[in-house]
Amino acid sequence: MSNSKLTRRGLLKTSAVAGAGLAVPTIFTASSASAFTNEPTGSTVTLGFNVPQTGAYADEGADELRAYELAVEHLNGGGDGGMLNTFSSKVLEGNGILGKKVEFVTGDTQTKSDAARASAKSMIEKDGAIMITGGSSSGVAIAVQGLCQEAGVIFMAGLTHSNDTTGKDKKANGFRHFFNAYMSAAALAPVLEKLYGSDRKAYHLTADYTWGWTQEESIAAATEAMGWETVNKVRTPLASTDFSSYISPVLNSGADVLVLNHYGGNMVNSLTNAVQFGLREKQVNGKNFEIVVPLYSRLMAKGAGANVKGILGSTNWHWSLQDDASKAFVQSFGTKYGFPPSQAAHTVYCQTLLYADAAARAGSFNPCAIAEALEGFEFDGLGNGPTLYRADDHQCFKDVLVVRGKENPENEFDLLEVVEVTPAAQVTYAPDHPMFAGGALGNCNPGA
Repeated sequence: MSNSKLTRRGLLKTSAVAGAGLAVPTIFTASSASAFTNEPTGSTVTLGFNVPQTGAYADEGADELRAYELAVEHLNGGGDGGMLNTFSSKVLEGNGILGKKVEFVTGDTQTKSDAARASAKSMIEKDGAIMITGGSSSGVAIAVQGLCQEAGVIFMAGLTHSNDTTGKDKKANGFRHFFNAYMSAAALAPVLEKLYGSDRKAYHLTADYTWGWTQEESIAAATEAMGWETVNKVRTPLASTDFSSYISPVLNSGADVLVLNHYGGNMVNSLTNAVQFGLREKQVNGKNFEIVVPLYSRLMAKGAGANVKGILGSTNWHWSLQDDASKAFVQSFGTKYGFPPSQAAHTVYCQTLLYADAAARAGSFNPCAIAEALEGFEFDGLGNGPTLYRADDHQCFKDVLVVRGKENPENEFDLLEVVEVTPAAQVTYAPDHPMFAGGALGNCNPGA
C-alpha cells in the first residue's frame, strides 16, 4: 500500500484525533506514523463483544454471545470450522488472526446508549480491544459506532436495523452486515399487496427510538405507494411491557391492519396484547383484520408462541435455509448449544469472520487497512448468498427473507416459514436515497 494511499485513508492523521472523546489507551504508541489504537504487540488480539445481557433485547444478546464464542473457537482452530469451510474467501486458516490467538472481553449494553458507550470505552481503554462488535438496538449501535470512530477502532455492528446506522449516522470506522428498515419494506410490500390487497388501512405502533422511526417511515412509504392508507402512527416507549392502552384505540380507528414496529420483548408483549383484544378474529371494512411484524426473529416467535401463526414479517437469515453455509453454521451452533441459532447469532458470527478475513487480506490490524479491505468486498458462503459490502455507506446488500408464522410447527424451533426470498436487486437503493441522507461517511480514524 503506497504512502499516498495511507494518507488518503487517514492513516497519517495527527495524534490529536485520538483524543477526541477518549483518552489514548496506555498501550498506544505514537512513535510511528503507522501506529494505531491498541496495536497488538504480543501473541494475542482482543475483540470486544458488547451485547444486551439485560433489558428488552436480552434474549438476542445471549444468542449473540453464543455465536461470538463459536466464531472465536473457529478462528482459533477449534470445533468443526463452521462457515470458515464455506466462506468464499480462503485466507483464514484457523490460526487466529494474522497468527495471533483471538481473545475476547464482554460487556452489557443494557439496551441503553450511555451504558453501551461506557462498556465499549472500558473495553478499548482498559482491555485493549482492537475491534468492538455487538448490540441488538440501533440506538446502541449508533452510539457505540460514534465512539469507535472517535477512538480509532473498527465497529462491526451487530443486530441494528435502523436506516440511520448506515444513513445519516454512518461512520467510516463502522460496518453493518445486517439488513435495514428500507430493505424490509421493499421486500414485504409486494407480498402484503399480493396477500392482503392494495386497499387497506394501516395503524402503526412504533418503538420510540431511531429503529422504530425509520421502520415506520419505510413501511408506511412502501405500503402507501401501493395504495394503503395510514390511519395513525403511535409511538411507544422502549421500556413498555404492557401495550393494552395502545391496542385499545385500534379497535375504533377504522384500521384493518396493525403494523407492529416492535422488536424483541416489545413485540412479544404487543402482539400478545393484540391477540388478547381479539384483533385477529375481527373483520373491518369487509376484510379480515391482519397484523404485520416488519422485523421478525425466531426468538421473538418463540416468545409469542401460537400468536405468530400466519403473521408476516421479514428476517435477515433463518436456520431452515438449505445452502451449504447455513447448514454448516446450524450444525456447528446446534452441536455446541443444543438448538438452532437466531438471525442475531448469524449476523454477529458473520461480522467476526468478516473482520478477521479483512485483517488477513490487508495483512494488518490497522483499522484503516481493514476498512479498505471491507469496502466494496464481494463474498459468498456465509448464508445469505452473494453479498456486497458497499463502499459508499458500509452497508451489506444481499437477499432478504419474507417469513410467516407457521400454522403447524413441528417443534419449538420450527416457528417460521420462508414465504419468499427477495433478491438483493429489489432491496438495493442509491447511496443518496432521501431516507439515508444527512450524514457523511467521513475518513477512517486509526487513532493516530
